[in-house]
Amino acid sequence: MPLSTIADASVFDRDGFTFRPLAVPSRGSVELAIWALEIAPGAVSEAHSMDREEVFVVVSGTVSATVAGLEVQAGDGDAIIIPAGAQLRIRNASSVSPATLTAVTSAGMNATVGEATFCPPWTQ
Repeated sequence: MPLSTIADASVFDRDGFTFRPLAVPSRGSVELAIWALEIAPGAVSEAHSMDREEVFVVVSGTVSATVAGLEVQAGDGDAIIIPAGAQLRIRNASSVSPATLTAVTSAGMNATVGEATFCPPWTQ
């Protein structure tokens, strides 16, 4: 399938984070997993890690993240690079405006939150 539209993407909501898979195995991609992500104003993720490298490109807004203990802030056009296995906590730095991002990783990525390891449904 050479075209994957955001209008046809499934929607996964988790604690102020909305994921819309664009290029994932269920939508025709073999090697990559790419999704659109919207973070509600003030939303903060759980601390977690992934078993593959992940990159977030900020489309709009300001995003703060703690990556392996290092605090970073990213705005429009910036990329946050998360090495495989690094602990991540990401948040919308604004309490009034949503932030939008594009996320890129490898198909088949697994996430670990606390003691639970799973393949996020928006990457399948």
